[in-house]
Amino acid sequence: MSDEKSSWFIYGFVARGTVVLAEYTEYTGNFAAIAARCLDKLPSSNNRFTYACDGHTFNFLVNDGYAYCVVAKESAPKHVSVAFLERVKADFKKRYGGGKADTALPKSLNKEFGPVLKEHMQYIIEHADEIEKLIKVKAQVSEVKSIMLDNIEKTMDRGEKLRDLEEKTTDLRNQAQDFKKQGTKVRRKMWLQNKKIKLVILGILLIFVFIIWMSICHGFDCTKHSGEENKQPVEDNQGLR
Repeated sequence: MSDEKSSWFIYGFVARGTVVLAEYTEYTGNFAAIAARCLDKLPSSNNRFTYACDGHTFNFLVNDGYAYCVVAKESAPKHVSVAFLERVKADFKKRYGGGKADTALPKSLNKEFGPVLKEHMQYIIEHADEIEKLIKVKAQVSEVKSIMLDNIEKTMDRGEKLRDLEEKTTDLRNQAQDFKKQGTKVRRKMWLQNKKIKLVILGILLIFVFIIWMSICHGFDCTKHSGEENKQPVEDNQGLR
């Protein structure tokens, strides 16, 4: 870690309103007094604020009535200061979210949380490169998200709303089901018609065979008629004798 990086952070504190509960610094100077004056002028809304003075930046994160501050050299990247403030806020809420900080006296948490501020400063400085890479990835994700939202808005402008698309999909599905049902009915109807045609043809053939049978046999008892014809010549022969 370079000497320049190691001296990025000068001073840090956590305050409830304008009451400083815990602070940490290894330097001497008037930065604490300047930070206190800035704290008095901070808006109460949840947001981040930065002030520049004498080659330093006074970075604040206001959240739910608490202010998190870090004084850094102007050479320190802004995203590094922001990462420190977010890390301190998360840790402070985890430790004192139960209500202890709501009634704590001024600087009464120095002994507990002062060393924690130091640890977070060291961690952020040591991992500055990783944090920068992570921020770039988040920026890329945000850009992609912005492009996607823009495309969705354009689609909405063209009237292709998601609800309309869903309704169209439902209509197409219903039409497909109706077409399938109609196809089944048509196939069944054609099958019945085919059977009817076969039955009609079979009936015609049976009638045709019946007509041929009747014309040959001259009636229903074809066997009796044939026997009578064979019997007549025999009688005639007997008569000649």
